[in-house]
Amino acid sequence: MRKFSACLILLCLVLFAAACQGKTENRSENDSASGKTVITFWHSMGGAGLNALNEIVDDFNRSQEKIQVNAEFQGTYDEALTKFHSVAGTGSTPHIMQVFEIGTMSMINSGQIVPIQTFIDADGYDMGILEKNIINYYKIDGKFYSMPFNSSTPVMYYNKDAFKKAGLDPDNPPQTFEEIIEAGKAIKKANPKMKGFALQAYGWLFEELLANQGALLMNNNNGRTGTPTEIGFKEEEGKSIFRWVEQMVKDGTFANYGTNGDNMIAGFLAGDVAMFLQSSANARNVIDNAPFEVGIAFLPHPANKERQGVIIGGASLWMIAGKPEAEQKAAWEFMKYLQTPEVQAKWHIGTGYFAVNPAAYEEETVKEAYEKMPQLKVTVDQLQTTKPSYATQGALMDMIPEGRRIIESALETVFNGGDVDQTYDTMVKQLNDAIQQANAARKK
Repeated sequence: MRKFSACLILLCLVLFAAACQGKTENRSENDSASGKTVITFWHSMGGAGLNALNEIVDDFNRSQEKIQVNAEFQGTYDEALTKFHSVAGTGSTPHIMQVFEIGTMSMINSGQIVPIQTFIDADGYDMGILEKNIINYYKIDGKFYSMPFNSSTPVMYYNKDAFKKAGLDPDNPPQTFEEIIEAGKAIKKANPKMKGFALQAYGWLFEELLANQGALLMNNNNGRTGTPTEIGFKEEEGKSIFRWVEQMVKDGTFANYGTNGDNMIAGFLAGDVAMFLQSSANARNVIDNAPFEVGIAFLPHPANKERQGVIIGGASLWMIAGKPEAEQKAAWEFMKYLQTPEVQAKWHIGTGYFAVNPAAYEEETVKEAYEKMPQLKVTVDQLQTTKPSYATQGALMDMIPEGRRIIESALETVFNGGDVDQTYDTMVKQLNDAIQQANAARKK
């Protein structure tokens, strides 16, 4: 009896395995029969960005019968990049990977990507049709490694109703650090429960406030003409940001949300703070949800400096190595589709991200959106009036994510009343140490 039971169990296992194998074979046959090349696209979009991206991917899949793009969320930019590096060189990698701008050198150094310049040259694709102040960041030594996609810059959001109550001109927002300090005082006087200004402890914002002064984050022209060996900004430029916050803390007009950008936006929407800096990609979310009229203004700068403009933020799309040629060509077709004016128009008005292709701004859908939300155009004007330079082109180095964490710690110290001189000196030392350590690790 025991022998019979064992044989019966063995027979069941064999039949089960055969059934499973049959299902796998049928799925492969169905994929083959569909005639479609399947492309996997890893991304980090959430909220409005996720909804807009899913619609665009669905539109692409319906627009033709040869390619099927499967978009898969992989967590935050940091999480997605870590996951990619953990599977790089294996069959588990995607065809297309979305990576934030400061992950550029990490992707290049990985050796696991195919520069899109390969496809640009083979296809005769004209990158000149794209926004120059966006592609300037992604062009390295005359070569494109990735395709710009979701691009943004920081802007200043402000409560027009609070401005009116404080006797400030809602159509003439502050442009300098000093003007924001004075506006904050007026707002607090008119409404003691409301703070004047909030700055998230975010390294990206510090970098942008430096660039708007014409300052470099790192030497060797922000790593554009050589690997950085130390920071590139001067004491006056770096401390100006700390001193600005320090004064508002002393005035009692600064709202401290630390590193939490979501809480800062929630505080603005709740009427707890009248002005804050954040990515232009939040424009639709803020405008749509505010119970008051929202204004959007250019990034501020010290009064003794001329405005230089902003560095592009956001992310780009990378072609991953080790995939069949036919699949890479299909992935390239999807990348090109994303750059078309119609798609970029939908992306811009659905999220607040820029249109990588400026022809999108001539689409009727965009013009109609600007009539309802003129704030969206302010973000574009700031980008397009940026003065091209190494400062506004942005820094390139693989340690920038770590550098941002160092800067964020320093900002939080100042937010909480820490000594500016000591905090600044500590930050600079830590940044220089991190640069040197990254260079040493790369040589091993």
